[in-house]
Formats: sequence, structure tokens, C-alpha cells
Amino acid sequence: MTLFLHEFRLLLRQRLTVLSLALLALLTAGSLAAGMAEVARQRAAIAAIPAAQGEDIGAVVDYVDRTKDAGSAAYYSFHPTWDAPAPLAFAALGMRDVSPYILRVRALGLEAQIHDGDTFNPELALPGRFDFAFVLVFLAPLFVIALLHDLVSGEREAGRERTLQALPHGGRALWRRRTRLRLALLWAALALPFAVAAILQGVGPVTILIVLALVFAYLLFWVAVAMLVGRLRWSSVANAATLAAAWLVLVLVVPTLANVLINANLPVGQGAEIALAQREAVNDAWDVPRENTMRRFYASQPEWADSPPLGPEFHYKWYLAFHQNGDESVAPKVRAYREALQARDTAGRALGWVLPSVGVQALLTRLAHTDLAAQLAYQDRVRAYHAQLRQFYYGYLFRDRPFTRADFRRAPRFEDAPLG
Repeated sequence: MTLFLHEFRLLLRQRLTVLSLALLALLTAGSLAAGMAEVARQRAAIAAIPAAQGEDIGAVVDYVDRTKDAGSAAYYSFHPTWDAPAPLAFAALGMRDVSPYILRVRALGLEAQIHDGDTFNPELALPGRFDFAFVLVFLAPLFVIALLHDLVSGEREAGRERTLQALPHGGRALWRRRTRLRLALLWAALALPFAVAAILQGVGPVTILIVLALVFAYLLFWVAVAMLVGRLRWSSVANAATLAAAWLVLVLVVPTLANVLINANLPVGQGAEIALAQREAVNDAWDVPRENTMRRFYASQPEWADSPPLGPEFHYKWYLAFHQNGDESVAPKVRAYREALQARDTAGRALGWVLPSVGVQALLTRLAHTDLAAQLAYQDRVRAYHAQLRQFYYGYLFRDRPFTRADFRRAPRFEDAPLG
């Protein structure tokens, strides 16, 4: 311990080293603050939903209460859904930065409502929002390089290497102590601000420990790379250039090329194509004989088949029926789209076993529930809720029951899934 304290005092005299550690801690704190601010903004937007929904639905209630028409209630009523951020979301925003976390849906065709905005798929470690994951994956290796590229070569170039090797506890033991000290300080510059932020955000202790271990493992990988280059006994400048090239290749070039290859070999259509196909099916339904539409609808919804037959006038049960038929017509496209996205996600995560930068970012977004799986799970919750809405309104439409002011309060309410 005395030797480590001595090395620590020596390190404090190296102004550039101290400034580097301070800068890393500052960048970490800044990224955490930015992530916490973004999550707070999203939570505030979600918290504002009830008030906005109350104002919006009030006008619909006044209109429908005059006609008692359930079809008008179904057509004009928007129902909010939301995907609340998990406690760790501030550290790795992932897809929350590019995918909707609030979606207002009606009891009409759902797929067009979900896929109006396309789903982005950033599984690979490419530059994104300035958050803790960005600092760890992209910037932390540069600080490892700055602190370790001349650990031995700098002493050799200053003419002190032989003397240091001849000292008691010198030589390799000395280099190991200095390496461990720098690794510990780098880890502290990242880990301490993160731990404080995680505790403030209510992250569980097990999750905090997993992230801290992940930070240490990622830093240890880059320390090992720096040590391997240092064993080549090149100059400090050559070491720095080699390590910088390794960072460029392992963090930027190879993940980018892999992303291109994955996209080329696993093509994915656009979500907007599903929305367009669903809308075309709905628009074409106006020209289809109503008996054919209802026959197709009752085939998949037999519980409503005993509904009174349609008369010559417009009826909303026919309108909602061909909206559901439209959703069912694009169901194969939806399955293929999701499977293609999941195939890309699987390929990106498999790459993480080879490239630590990709693996670390993928694991962080998984822990933070901000990855593709979390986004698709939110869509599944929206679909389940939308099915409840349909059944609720169908109970009035297909039984010709009047829809009163009190019935608005009976409509299903969306409940988000709890996240740890």
C-alpha cells in the first residue's frame, strides 16, 4: 500500500495526467447530466398526458353525448399510450432518442398508427447522443491511450528505465503498479459520477454493480491493448499512433463496415410501407361489397356474427370492421418486418462478442431497456391495449347500444409495464 501511495503522489505531479483524469470525470458528469435531463423531459411529457387527455376528450364527450353514437366515440377518441423510461435509461438512451415513447391511438386500423414513423435500428456501436454510453465506448479508450502509451517508453526515452528496473520492487512490478493505479483512477473517473447519478435515479444495486463491472472490463481491455503495444519497445510517438489507429479501427471503422454488411445481407423494409399498405386496404374497402367485408370480419371475430344485419345507411360497425380487416391484411408484412429487425439485432449483438465496443453498448441498452427489444415490447403492449379498445367499442356497435357520457369513463386505460 505504501508503494501505491508513493506512485499516487508521483502521478499527482504529472499535470497532464491529472488534467486528463479531471477531463474524463467532467465529461462523464456532463453526459450523465445530459441523460438525466432528457429522461426528466420524457417523464414530464408522460406526466402531462392526463391533463392533455382530459381537455381533448372533453370536446368529444360533449359531441357524442348529443347523438349517443358509439361509432363517433370510437372514431374521434384518441387514447394515450406511453413507454416510461427505466431508471437506467439516462445512461444509455438507445432507441428512445429516435423512436416514439408516446403514441395516441384510436380504435381504427392500428398498424398505420404504429408505423407512421419508421423504426430506426441502431444496434451497432455508432456515434449517437452524448450520454454515458457514448463517453464509455468512444472517449474512455482515448484516455487510456493518453495515460498508458508512454508508461515504459517515456522512462526509456528519459534514460531512467535501467535505474527503475534495478530498484527494489522495480522492473515489471513497478510497471504493474503504475498500470493498476492508472486503471483504478480511470475507472473511478467513470464509476463514481455514474454511481451517484444511478442512486439518484433509483437504479437497483445489482444493476449498478453490473454496470460498474462492465466499465472496469471495458477499460481493462484497452489497458491490455496498450500493454501489448508497449511490449514492442517502440517510441512513445509510435505507441500513441498505433493505439490511436487501433481505437479508430475497433471503435469506428469495423463496426461501421459490419453495419453496412449486416444491412446489405439482412434487408429491412420501411415501416412506412406497412402504414401505406394498411391505408390502401382501408381505402379499397369502400369499393368492396359490404357483405363481403362483414363476412371476412365475422370469420375472425365470430362472437359478433349474430349482430343485426346492415341496413342501407352508413354504420360504424362496417367502418371499424374493414379497418380491422386492413390490419389483418398487413399482418404478414408486420411479422416479416419485425423478424428482419430482430435478425439485424441478433447479428449486431453477435458482433459484440468480437468487438467490445459493440458488446458494451448493446449490454448497456439492454440493461437500460432502450434497445430494439424494448421498443418492440412497447408496440406489443400498444397492440394488446388496442385490442381491448376494439372489444370495448364493438360491444356497443354490434349490439346497437347507446354510448353515453358515463361510458367514456368505462373505456379501457393503458397501463405501462413496470421496469426495473
